[in-house]
Amino acid sequence: MQLKLPKNIPKPSTEQQWQKYSPWIFYLSNLFLAIGYIALLFYALIWETGNIVNLPTKKIGFFNFCLWDQEAEKLDCFTFNNLEKMGINTVALILSRICIFITPVLCLFAATTVLQSLCFKDRDGWKLAHSLLAICGLLLPAGLALFLFYTKKWIQISDLDEVFVALVGAHVLLLLHLIIIALYLARFKDHFPERRLFPTRSLP
Repeated sequence: MQLKLPKNIPKPSTEQQWQKYSPWIFYLSNLFLAIGYIALLFYALIWETGNIVNLPTKKIGFFNFCLWDQEAEKLDCFTFNNLEKMGINTVALILSRICIFITPVLCLFAATTVLQSLCFKDRDGWKLAHSLLAICGLLLPAGLALFLFYTKKWIQISDLDEVFVALVGAHVLLLLHLIIIALYLARFKDHFPERRLFPTRSLP
């Protein structure tokens, strides 16, 4: 005896599948992007102490400015007074430090705001995170460009190492996260979709 199976089995459409998995994709993309640029910023600025150039004969960063001394055959690190004598604008260096090192702090605050907004569908939270990321997107390249402009005499393109790549990568991920949030806010102008990843419970 043979079992008769229905020939026409309805298959879920592509649109239905997208509606099913799109919340997960959106949540995971926000999470991975936030982890990505925060990890890159902390690697470059904390783990590698912000040294854009880290060579045996040269070490230049936001807190170090060391050049090779041929007579002593070792690295000679300069203070702010020495940098002024060398023609480097120390005020510009301080501004570049402020722009660079305030970025991970604002990014951490933006990431926590994004997580809160994901859970509670808070439009004000999304707007705050968008504003913070926009500020970070301006501060990071401004501080990096300011530093490179006043130290270009001692830094060649071939001297730039992983710290510079990490900062550029963090900026790219940061801008991508900013674009995703902007598109999300533009798509749902009036209200967010009712579907939630984590259902809310009413208070007793």
